[in-house]
Amino acid sequence: MQTSELKTQFFRRPTAPQRVVTELPTPAQTQSLADAPTQLWFPAAATQPQPHTFRRRRPFLKHFFFGLILLTLLAFGFTAVAGASLLFMSDVILPGVEVIGVDVGRLTRSEAASALSDVASQQTVRLTQGETVWLISAEELGLTLNAPTTAENAYAYGRTPAAWFEFVQTGAMTVEPIWMLDTAVAQSTLQARARELAIEPVNAGLIIQNGQVATTPAADGQMLDVDATVAALVQNGATAVTQNGQILLVMQAIPAAITDVSGAVAQAEALLSTTITIHATDPVRNEAVSWVVGPQVWGDWLTLEVVSGYPPQFEWAVDPHKADQFFAERNAALGENRYLDGELALTAVTDAIKNQQERIELRIYHSPSQYTVQPGDTFASIGRKVGIPYPWIQAANPDVADALTVGQTITIPSPDDLLPYPVVDSKRIVVNISQQRAWVYENGALKWEWLASTGIASSPTAPGVFQIQTHEPNAYAANWDLWMPNFMGIYQPAPNVAFMNGFHGFPTRDGVNLLWTSNLGTPVTYGCILLSNENAAQLYAWAEQGVIVEILP
Repeated sequence: MQTSELKTQFFRRPTAPQRVVTELPTPAQTQSLADAPTQLWFPAAATQPQPHTFRRRRPFLKHFFFGLILLTLLAFGFTAVAGASLLFMSDVILPGVEVIGVDVGRLTRSEAASALSDVASQQTVRLTQGETVWLISAEELGLTLNAPTTAENAYAYGRTPAAWFEFVQTGAMTVEPIWMLDTAVAQSTLQARARELAIEPVNAGLIIQNGQVATTPAADGQMLDVDATVAALVQNGATAVTQNGQILLVMQAIPAAITDVSGAVAQAEALLSTTITIHATDPVRNEAVSWVVGPQVWGDWLTLEVVSGYPPQFEWAVDPHKADQFFAERNAALGENRYLDGELALTAVTDAIKNQQERIELRIYHSPSQYTVQPGDTFASIGRKVGIPYPWIQAANPDVADALTVGQTITIPSPDDLLPYPVVDSKRIVVNISQQRAWVYENGALKWEWLASTGIASSPTAPGVFQIQTHEPNAYAANWDLWMPNFMGIYQPAPNVAFMNGFHGFPTRDGVNLLWTSNLGTPVTYGCILLSNENAAQLYAWAEQGVIVEILP
């Protein structure tokens, strides 16, 4: 049977079961069948015939769908290749490219440059030194991004095999930015902030504690090495700004100039050899108080500074804050409205230490005080009560009318306003108006006691504490047409007036006839204190400017 016949037989629909007789092929047929497709040779069973069954044409459908899928894939592949080729040849940066964390894929080079410039303007650099951290913008340090060049690099790198190999490994294509550093800007910024890190070196020194000299060690200082820090920025600035790293601020040590002060210890110890007695007097109250201050006290007031040289020398000064604390405590003990002048006290103590002086004299001062008006008070009566000439009280209260009211508070000037000259502590004159007498004291002992005359009722002598201020051999009182021998002015009856009340001998109008010679011991003057000519001459010669004159009511 020929091959074509076999094919026809195989595809013919059977009408009824047939018995198939198997014939053994001849050798010639065997050769012919061997050349035919093997799937067409179906020998029947020798013992039992098998019926033919109907088969659908499924291989054709499979081949159709397979071909359709293949064509679709080929179309997609062609489209992808064509799209990739167009993208590769376009002006945009390929997807997946990143610069300083910014995805610049699908952006043109100009768009990428603009986006990178915006991000770069917000970048900061972390500068550290120990616990100090400076977070400074890149622009302040002179670090600027070359955005156009970086965008060009991103465009080119995305089209290289190395970029795609990186993409396969990491999922991104990273391009390093191109940073530029303006070293002049960096130096200016660092120099402006260098003071924040500067530490001055400390020389070895001397201190006094509880009257003993001790040494203090030297300590090196430090300053920012601007040039070295700029060099670090040149080397690592781009990495620091890109990867959020840090730059170490380079410091330069400043050695102390003086490290050994042992040679000055003996000099300082010699300074602490003086015990000072502070003697303070109150000329108004005629009181005095003393404090003994040893080096274990005043030594703590000193600051010592060693100066360079060999052997090392030292300079010292009194720290006013430490001394003020001591004198503030003394002022509190003096009571209300009394105090020591801190500046004068500091000068006196400094001079005493310098000159190894064992005693200093200070004056106790009085502050202005307040007075509450009582029933029956007048300015004149208040003046007599507090020991201040009443025109001085009126001048201290310019807003107060002449008519005082009970309960009103007025200011009483300081009695020191009437003591303008340094006080002569060793001498004192006392005048008693009610007794019409004068006593003269020297070093606390009575030297003279005399009869005296004070002012009449219409022109009284003011009680209070005053001071010898002027000396005139023969003064003229124009108001009274009187010449007054051996005149010593002690107070102005009112502020800013041109004349003074004071001591003098028997006056005269014509230069020949003496007045009031028979009235000594009774009020007779116009406010001055009258002495005999002999006593006035003695007092004139003895009482220098500054001697206290106390006039009692």
